[in-house]
Amino acid sequence: MVDHASLRDPNAEYTMRDLSAPTMGLTADRGPRDVEITDVQTTMVDGNYPWILVRVYTDAGVVGTGESYWGGGETEIIDRMKPFVVGENPLDIDRLYEHLVQKMSGEGSIAGKVISAISGIEIALHDVAGKILDVPAYQLVGGKYRDEVRVYCDCHAGDESEPASNAAEAERVVSELGYDAIKFDLDVPSGHEKDRANRHLRGPEVEHKVDIVREVCETVGDRADVAFDCHWAFTANSAQRLAEAIEPYDVWWLEDPVPPENHEVQETVTKSTSTPIAVGENVYRKFGQRTLIEPQAVDIVAPDLPRVGGMRETRKIADLADMYYVPVAMHNVSSPIGTMASAHVAAAIPNSLALEFHSYQLGWWEDLVEEDDLIEGGRMAVPEKPGLGLTLDLDAVSEHMVEGETLFDEA
Repeated sequence: MVDHASLRDPNAEYTMRDLSAPTMGLTADRGPRDVEITDVQTTMVDGNYPWILVRVYTDAGVVGTGESYWGGGETEIIDRMKPFVVGENPLDIDRLYEHLVQKMSGEGSIAGKVISAISGIEIALHDVAGKILDVPAYQLVGGKYRDEVRVYCDCHAGDESEPASNAAEAERVVSELGYDAIKFDLDVPSGHEKDRANRHLRGPEVEHKVDIVREVCETVGDRADVAFDCHWAFTANSAQRLAEAIEPYDVWWLEDPVPPENHEVQETVTKSTSTPIAVGENVYRKFGQRTLIEPQAVDIVAPDLPRVGGMRETRKIADLADMYYVPVAMHNVSSPIGTMASAHVAAAIPNSLALEFHSYQLGWWEDLVEEDDLIEGGRMAVPEKPGLGLTLDLDAVSEHMVEGETLFDEA
């Protein structure tokens, strides 16, 4: 691997906003809170997504664990950023987040992989800070509104194109697994497609998706809230026609019906229907979410915490949404680490609606940590232990690492 610590940092030669502790003149004696970051390491786990676990090590022997959004690239970016945080006090979470954004501005810290990489470090800093201060992470982002967080299960049937198959899985997840909130995909083949590239839904395609909605909603009735995901698949007109067609059913929300780049189109779609529209997983930081929330282009905002900027950034997004009376339903496809970080924030904000769980069919998801029964009855209890309240099982992490990956050091 490239030695990223040896790379030149052209921005540092002229930037006026270096937020490092020496530049900011932070020299006050903090007593037992004078702690320094000594290392940052990553390990990628081959789950139902390639999860990127992040560890921040300190000279106090305290280690924090976080998670970046899945996929390639983040591990190299985190290694690139390590020199910017080594020697810093991990308790200065907000300053270090902004410091990394500024140091990486020339490499794309407005959005994308850089922000996801910063998110992983930021989550690990909350775990470290909570352990140093002996408080749970939710206390660091405002305190508690609820002891447990409602979890919705992202469901996948055997044949997702068949309405009856989706309905059967909905029944199983509600009656056997105990969830009272579920979600299914609507961007599935109908057999009526003529051209998949143009995003247009023909009449028979709309009817196929309405059939899925009807069968699932009628199967679970009032025992569960049901949402449906479109994964940015449709044109504005198609999204409007689909949203209108499912208005007779009690749909919790319709998620990402149009591509994520043009928020003006998103606003038009949202305001054209009484079906609630949820958007946000592909939008970065509070600045990106602002252009969804302020014009009221969404009914429900759905940031992904390990992707959007981390715990404090998600808290800021939730506060902005609360100004417009918009609830927050966090998107989540993470390991237990990222999921629990999201749960801590969901516990600390007033407008939390639910938190996604995407690994109900992965038998070893919970094995990655020593704690048991993380989700019970569709609810996730928020730990009172310091930090995130989870302890990685390094044997399980090692067993499930991506091929060619190396395990980070023990705490």
